[in-house]
Amino acid sequence: EGVRVEVEEHHVGPRIADDFKTLGIKTPKDLAKQDPLKMYRKLEKLTNSKQDPCVLDTFMAVVDFMQGAPARPWWHYTPHRKSLLLSLK
Repeated sequence: EGVRVEVEEHHVGPRIADDFKTLGIKTPKDLAKQDPLKMYRKLEKLTNSKQDPCVLDTFMAVVDFMQGAPARPWWHYTPHRKSLLLSLK
């Protein structure tokens, strides 16, 4: 329920809330300890499917917010995600 409350307050949709549940994230505080890229890759592994890159953007936004950054929309993180993924190739 803790993540659901946080989800409602910060406009993260129910599908992302379900992803948090799939990843075993139970509280908003759990999110602050996460690595968004590791969350994204783990979700792909657990669901045995490729996730939309915007999911990674959303994970980045939520984790950043839970670590104390101002609330920003997921698309704010798209350039950072693209740069990050290019650097890993």
